[in-house]
Amino acid sequence: QVQVEESGGGLVQAGGSLRLSCAASGGTFIAGAMGWFRQAPGKDREFVAACTWSSSYILYSDSVKDRFAISRDNAKNMVYLQMNSLKPEDTAIYYCASGPVASRTQSRYNYWGQGTQVTVSS
Repeated sequence: QVQVEESGGGLVQAGGSLRLSCAASGGTFIAGAMGWFRQAPGKDREFVAACTWSSSYILYSDSVKDRFAISRDNAKNMVYLQMNSLKPEDTAIYYCASGPVASRTQSRYNYWGQGTQVTVSS
């Protein structure tokens, strides 16, 4: 069973940057895909980014493409989300998830973290 835990959230001004980290443990991490999702107040959780184990296949939502970058360090069992040019509408709880394939669909992920809050002030 894979366990994931996010960190790195916080308060940042619009235009600023943050890097979220996701620590994963469990034997299946090395062969699995990792994804980032977010949930803003009063809204459904939505897809942000995902990548395969080798990072050869990467997905982004249109709202973050060209501003966010997902990466992973398999040797350290870590996944990162570098967020640049942040906007107030990026304010949300950000979740890391592990699954067998990189997908925009939440149900394709088996293991989820508790989330980390990102707040972008205007």
